[in-house]
Amino acid sequence: MINKITSFAVVVRDEKASAKWFKEKLGFEVKSSDGHWVTVAPKGARGPVLHLCKTKPLEKGNTGIAFLTKDLEKEYEILSKKGVKFTVKPRDDGWGLYSMFKDPDGNVFWLMPD
Repeated sequence: MINKITSFAVVVRDEKASAKWFKEKLGFEVKSSDGHWVTVAPKGARGPVLHLCKTKPLEKGNTGIAFLTKDLEKEYEILSKKGVKFTVKPRDDGWGLYSMFKDPDGNVFWLMPD
């Protein structure tokens, strides 16, 4: 079962400059700054974070929205049996396990372990 939303991607030209802007202008805190994974959120917030995603525009349909689940492999099997179309089967590209699926309108979402 999907149990929470973890992040929303925002495409930016420079993730470090963007993080500085969110910190100085909106009072956010930098939650992580590890290579491509730069995230910010309001101070003390315990919910989803903004992933400041330095890239060319996200590939068509990729929402950047990530859902978390306790058991990614099991959730992949359950959702697949329900007819959910996965664009990326569970895999690890060196930074963590994930998969991606799309809704009927072609919007792509991430599924990651909690």
